[in-house]
Amino acid sequence: MKMRKRPNILLTGTPGVGKTTLGKELAQKTGLTYVNIGDLAQEGQLYDGYDEEYQCPVLDEDRVVDELDEQMEEGGVIVDYHGCDLFPERWFHIVFVLRTDNTQLYTRLENRGYTGKKLQDNVQCEIFQTIYEEAMEAYSHEIVHQLPSNSPEDLEQNLEQVVQWTEQWMKEHN
Repeated sequence: MKMRKRPNILLTGTPGVGKTTLGKELAQKTGLTYVNIGDLAQEGQLYDGYDEEYQCPVLDEDRVVDELDEQMEEGGVIVDYHGCDLFPERWFHIVFVLRTDNTQLYTRLENRGYTGKKLQDNVQCEIFQTIYEEAMEAYSHEIVHQLPSNSPEDLEQNLEQVVQWTEQWMKEHN
């Protein structure tokens, strides 16, 4: 792998924890490129069917990885997705798993129109730390970090922390 001048960051967590808000603001403050996997898949029709139970398209993970691979090799990318084990370990310098209090998450997802099994399964995913455990299995433990994402204050603190980490990484690697 060639040396990258800018780090790649993965923002992951259950839907509704604030990945997109943090990712977009982080891109503005750092100049890194923000990639929302849901948007990328929609634009490129990177789907492999439709899930009737959850009322959503099924991501074609291989096509997503192929689509992003060259850009990730360049570096300087913030990836936002609610899963993480589909991405190659070599892509990321750091992984942030955003976590939200269950009652807040329930309300956020309800406001998005989530109902029934989809709502319950996503809240349970947060309760059981499913995404965090997935990240710990997929990546070196040293690069996986949890961030609380319950309030505007948490967002500001997370933004500041990740910007500082990015600046430090760039200082050390350039």
